Amino acid sequence: MRYISTRDTSMQYSASQAIAQGLAKDGGLLTPYYIPKLPGKALEDIKSMAYQQRAVYIMKMFLEEFTVKELTDYANAAYGPDKFDSPAVAPVHTLDGNTHCLELWHGPTCAFKDMALQMLPHLLSASLVKTEEDKTACILVATSGDTGKGALEGFKDVPRTKILVFYPKDGVSQVQELQMVTQEGGNVGVAAVVGNFDDAQTGVKRLFSDERLRRELARRGYFFSSANSINWGRVLPQIVYYISAYCDLLRDEKIAPGQSVNICVPTGNFGNILAAFYAREMGLPIDQLICASNRNNVLTDFLSSGVYDRNRTFYNTMSPSMDILISSNLERLLYSLTGDPAEVKHYMARLSDVGRYQVSDRVKDKLQKRFKGYCCDDRETQRMIRETYGRHGYLIDTHTAVAFSALEQYRRETGDDTPAIVASTASPFKFCSSVLEALGETGIASGLDALDQLTAKTGQPAPAPLAGLRDKQVRFTQVVEKGRMVDAVLSLLE
Repeated sequence: MRYISTRDTSMQYSASQAIAQGLAKDGGLLTPYYIPKLPGKALEDIKSMAYQQRAVYIMKMFLEEFTVKELTDYANAAYGPDKFDSPAVAPVHTLDGNTHCLELWHGPTCAFKDMALQMLPHLLSASLVKTEEDKTACILVATSGDTGKGALEGFKDVPRTKILVFYPKDGVSQVQELQMVTQEGGNVGVAAVVGNFDDAQTGVKRLFSDERLRRELARRGYFFSSANSINWGRVLPQIVYYISAYCDLLRDEKIAPGQSVNICVPTGNFGNILAAFYAREMGLPIDQLICASNRNNVLTDFLSSGVYDRNRTFYNTMSPSMDILISSNLERLLYSLTGDPAEVKHYMARLSDVGRYQVSDRVKDKLQKRFKGYCCDDRETQRMIRETYGRHGYLIDTHTAVAFSALEQYRRETGDDTPAIVASTASPFKFCSSVLEALGETGIASGLDALDQLTAKTGQPAPAPLAGLRDKQVRFTQVVEKGRMVDAVLSLLE
């Protein structure tokens, strides 16, 4: 299996090279040359497997140079009981006969990013050995909330790595910020960026393409890599949980063999729903992919019009991990739909130069056959939290609520009652204040005291990793202007 740049197919890499490098040198995203197909009986064969075994089965199809023994060791370490509080790792909770919630927040940071970021350090460390890289990886991460803590926790004290996370100042929840600034580990760094997530993400991409900085890093014995979903090692483990969820429903006889499902995903940077698209390309019986956005509805507009336009007002919402106007992983989808790196390069150049591009009618038609986009504001988000809890006794976070709203809008518009899997991306306890407000509480406690207030309201205990934040000391207080992010990089490497 070779990996290519979305902007130049002549640039080819092995899997280990793609994972170690993170981003192609031309700024494109590294993506498989082709998407392998699941064998005819694969779903029947793996439906009785544990999650770790399913992960090995699926990932091996993309990672030919990694042995089954290696991948088995990585999966057992990444998804073991010391990391995940559910034996199922990513359990499926059924709300009614045709609505199923894929819980992706049972890991050490209580968000879906753990599903990939507990695996990525193992893949990256092994890739450094396979590529005979003698430098230390300097991993840069821009986060809208959850990726940061997931990456910090995953790479904490991993040999031959340094990791630096940038997050938007005042753009994450109190719990998310506490998780990051209290992070332990001798190889980690955290800095707040004055601006929004797009400013942080654009700044990281600029650092990657700064040749002068690259030379300085090389002189010091480092090279840049990424733990954002621009790294293929992030996207691949996410494909696993959609196939796993389908197998769980098959095993439990909630769907019939071959029966189609719809997948609904709360979406910001487009990596999570892209993984579902790849699962479909592999042969998983997925009909519609429902893309759920909050008030920052750039993707909703794109899917309906074929015009991607980031030149719009940016909103801070109660679902901050989706407060994004530049969805990086959309580039991989554009390559899949066009097969033309020159066309993709043109779109990305337009996005960089004028903040806007319009895809061809051919690409627009392909998009609209497979994806449906919906959005909602904070008031609607609160309503979905309140109604889901009232109707099913099931507590969801703000991002999952956006997805439930999108699914409701889709079903109302189309009348399609196909079984649906909703990706639940975070524990409701990561967004206590917003969840409590949605449930009608007033006088919301600040900081970690809100955890106790939500427990008192619902009778549900806070996850141990969040409750344990009370015992952590703040280690990182650095704030940088978006044009001075290089300062944080150089100080980490001193």
